[in-house]
Amino acid sequence: MDGSEVVLERLRQLRELGIRIAIDDFGTGYSSLSYLHRIPATELKIDRSFVARLDLDDDRAYATVEMVTRLADAFDLSVVAEGVETERQHAAVAAIGCLHGQGYRYGRPGGLVQLKSLLGRAESGLTLT
Repeated sequence: MDGSEVVLERLRQLRELGIRIAIDDFGTGYSSLSYLHRIPATELKIDRSFVARLDLDDDRAYATVEMVTRLADAFDLSVVAEGVETERQHAAVAAIGCLHGQGYRYGRPGGLVQLKSLLGRAESGLTLT
């Protein structure tokens, strides 16, 4: 992303069309706080490596998830906890204030048939949690 004004302009154009842009695996690898200023993102995704450690009562993992959640709030971004697999992880991220999660706790990967079934249940008033 460094120095790529063409990419940043394309991202701005996508946002203008109403497309949501997520910064994936925030807090690991090449993610940087400067991205929050440069990229027209709508959400941060907390890397699953931090979420997985919540089952271990890892204070640093809890602090990291909390910090990313607060940072997202400060930048008016939604935040998604990746890799939520257990009820304990779900409860921890919810207690922190992270309102969105993805992972096996909520559902397994599936094909088109499973997606259609899930969407049909949602249309019938079933809350997807």
